[in-house]
Amino acid sequence: MSQPIKRVRKAVLPAAGLGTRFLPATKAQPKEMLPVVDKPLIQYSVEECVASGIDHIIIITGRRKNAIEDHFDSAPELERHLEEHGRPLMAEQIRQITSGIHFSYTRQSEALGLGHAVLLARELVGDEPFAVLLGDVIHDGRVPATKALVDVHQKTGQGAITVEEVPPEKVHLYGIVDAVPEPNLGFGDRLFRVRDVIEKPSREHAPSNFAVTGRYILPPEVFEYIENTKPGRNGEIQLTDALRMLAKEQGLWAYNYDGSTYDAGDKLGFLRATVEMALKNPELGPSFREYLQGLKL
Repeated sequence: MSQPIKRVRKAVLPAAGLGTRFLPATKAQPKEMLPVVDKPLIQYSVEECVASGIDHIIIITGRRKNAIEDHFDSAPELERHLEEHGRPLMAEQIRQITSGIHFSYTRQSEALGLGHAVLLARELVGDEPFAVLLGDVIHDGRVPATKALVDVHQKTGQGAITVEEVPPEKVHLYGIVDAVPEPNLGFGDRLFRVRDVIEKPSREHAPSNFAVTGRYILPPEVFEYIENTKPGRNGEIQLTDALRMLAKEQGLWAYNYDGSTYDAGDKLGFLRATVEMALKNPELGPSFREYLQGLKL
């Protein structure tokens, strides 16, 4: 008799990077706390977790990252101040940042790669499937990206990652999947069975133009694969190497996400995310659109 598929309850958010692409803004401030419209970047990932049914978030931090823990801590004095000064809706908004979520933190003392950061969450994750969300990527669509992967996992019992099509001239910037369509599992033409994952291939050697976009549902066995991964360039342990082993030995699925993906990990992507998220904001959108249309450049 087959074992029931475990529910995805936990998520790992790596946030220990130095943020060098945003210097000097990140000299004393975590990149993850840079505001996109009216919320810090990492809060978009946390809200996606909550919307996907996840209630335990594990954040991998490093030096100079105390602001992240402070942001997701309770703030009764601030809430009381807002209520006493006639701003109960804002007080409730602050309260909702942490409502119903359990946060855990562990530190990555050295920048040894994404795989190493995920491995540090092993004890907190335990023997159950979990999500990984890269905090500098914002997904925006009708269904949260992590929720879509949770649905794939519940259907298959295996790991899953989000992908999107990128121009052929940009495949060298991403991890690219070698995958075949799987139209018979109820996800239409959006689901693919992964055969391999190639990290930043040349255009000539790329197996497709489907790029990995920073959302993962992984089984606990992935920790074994990460442990057996040898450090690569710069001594870093890459998650891609573990994904390759997972695809070949246990199975891995790629879901072509139906929504917008904003890579806010560099300045241009961050600006694009800020502008487009502002345009979607019901309070700011109309006025901001009018402002943009009136610019004379």
